[in-house]
Amino acid sequence: MSTKPILADAVIIGGGAAGSFCAVTAARRGLSVIVLEPNDKIGRKLRITGKGRCNVTNNSDIRTVMNHIPDHSRFLYGALSRFSPENTIQFFEELGVPLKTERGNRVFPVSDNANDIADALQKEMNRLGVSVLHEKGVDLVTEEGHISEVVTSSRRILTNRCVIATGGRSYPKTGSDGDGYRLASKLGHSIVAPLPSLVPLVSDDRSCSELQGLSLRNIELTATENDKAIYKERGEMLFSHFGITGPLVLSASAHMRHFDTSEYKVILDLKPALDEKTLDLRILRDFSKYQNKAIRNALGDLLPKAIIPVILSRIAVPGGKPVHEITKEERSKLVHELKCFTIPITGTRPIDEAVITAGGVSTAEINPRTMESKLVPGLFFAGEVLDLDAYTGGYNLQIAWSTASLAGNSI
Repeated sequence: MSTKPILADAVIIGGGAAGSFCAVTAARRGLSVIVLEPNDKIGRKLRITGKGRCNVTNNSDIRTVMNHIPDHSRFLYGALSRFSPENTIQFFEELGVPLKTERGNRVFPVSDNANDIADALQKEMNRLGVSVLHEKGVDLVTEEGHISEVVTSSRRILTNRCVIATGGRSYPKTGSDGDGYRLASKLGHSIVAPLPSLVPLVSDDRSCSELQGLSLRNIELTATENDKAIYKERGEMLFSHFGITGPLVLSASAHMRHFDTSEYKVILDLKPALDEKTLDLRILRDFSKYQNKAIRNALGDLLPKAIIPVILSRIAVPGGKPVHEITKEERSKLVHELKCFTIPITGTRPIDEAVITAGGVSTAEINPRTMESKLVPGLFFAGEVLDLDAYTGGYNLQIAWSTASLAGNSI
């Protein structure tokens, strides 16, 4: 370790979305800022978010953002009021990254390239003279209860302001390994147990493995907790050997937090544009068209080929049964199955497969007006390391930008 310590007005541990944004904010105020980022580039997770497109924010008002945050949304009111989605859009466009708004008010770079967002932050940090050390923050030292020093793997940094912006535990290969929880808890902070959110769902229903690889589009997914609907949306999903995944499933998973005490199901409406009566008439037309064929060969105009035997098995109708022998009762069962294809959910995939971590540093111990610790003066937090998470749609990155902006303006 270097024997001679270095000085900085502020040290930010973590060079992801929140850490980089916080660094820019603080440096624009004239502070000398050091960012500790073990990866060779800043924003490694940011560069792969949104399938590499980066859903920067959601082009909506503060109330809408808060409505998409399941827990502790009121804690974020101050941060969102000071730095809103509108501010986010203006910030990146002023850095030379044109943005566009898509379905659901999701905001992306016009280039559809997440690297443009991370590179813009890197370029601005360079312009402002932010020093990025590719080292790990291993310890925080306090003097009379106040932050006084950050220790890295190779040096000591004297500072009285430190921001922990290390992310959660999702995508650990990008550096989000939960180390921020260790640093925070060592200084007395409570950690709400990290859980996976926006994560594939596990089911022991054999239909899932039988349909592995099948993608369904334009369906409606309803998630239930103890038979009460908790989420409903139209879109697409994918069957896998372990259960189900895809955009609708990831969004639904954010509402499933109590597998130890609750029973969860996913109900698929494979034909949401048709009510049961209209769907029955449609099936009757197909049956008339293919009346002399086996039923497994008569549903190809209506359904993907792979799902037909699974549907028929579920309603106990032999696939080789001629269409003209199908009873009204069997047709009624078919209609019901197409509108209510039910999959019991037993859990989620591991946290390292999650897009976002739920849980983290308790917001009860953070000042919502500054993002400073109530326990340790000079210690601040920003981003996913906090017990804050949201549904899909750009809301999680908005949490990062807003908390980072507030911390950067408070240190």
